[in-house]
Amino acid sequence: MTGQWNISAVLLDMDGTLLDTEKVYFKSLIAALNACGFTDDVAPLCRTMVGLPGPDCERLLIDRYGDDFPLAEITKAFVARRDEFIGAGLPLKHGTIELLDALQAIECPFAIVTSSSRRTAHEHLTLAGIRSRFDTILTRDDVTRGKPSPDLYLLAAARLGVKPELCVAVEDSNHGVTAAHAAGAITIMVPDMVPPTEESRARCAAVLSDLNAVRAMLLDRGGLARRS
Repeated sequence: MTGQWNISAVLLDMDGTLLDTEKVYFKSLIAALNACGFTDDVAPLCRTMVGLPGPDCERLLIDRYGDDFPLAEITKAFVARRDEFIGAGLPLKHGTIELLDALQAIECPFAIVTSSSRRTAHEHLTLAGIRSRFDTILTRDDVTRGKPSPDLYLLAAARLGVKPELCVAVEDSNHGVTAAHAAGAITIMVPDMVPPTEESRARCAAVLSDLNAVRAMLLDRGGLARRS
């Protein structure tokens, strides 16, 4: 996309975009699988789960290991290891506070659009110290089909009372980019653990290094500063 953007709202993915959690999930799942005897080529499988809702990740594990896969045992081990990692608080991605400050300063509506459950989203935003920033939080519990379906982004735009094509969506994963683009949003990717595919690059208005670069682009291309 070239030229100025007409923006009515900004839609923000949570894990890997605002919160530095994807590495925690990745390490926790590998540790849980290894502890239960699953050690062969687990890292590539876990990378395919980045950006997917929990139920879809569970299906990938069952498809890989069979119907007798000890899902309950793995889930318990995963949660224990995850909670151990994040017990001291959740780190924010570089530029998170600056981006939220800029959006609030010019009263641009924004929302969380996450594949996490409602409970997890609220807990993790609280641990990260930014829960109070968000009036609108859309999670996998709000739709039947999570990312890469566009449903969450379409619902987020509707909740904010704006057209999807007037929204900028900020994502870190290829699955998230697919969802945002399919909803018609102007999509920006800030890659975290997984690099963008060629398909994702084609779907994005920009692929940027961090959220400070997103903020700069929104101020420049989106004309957000002119609202103040």
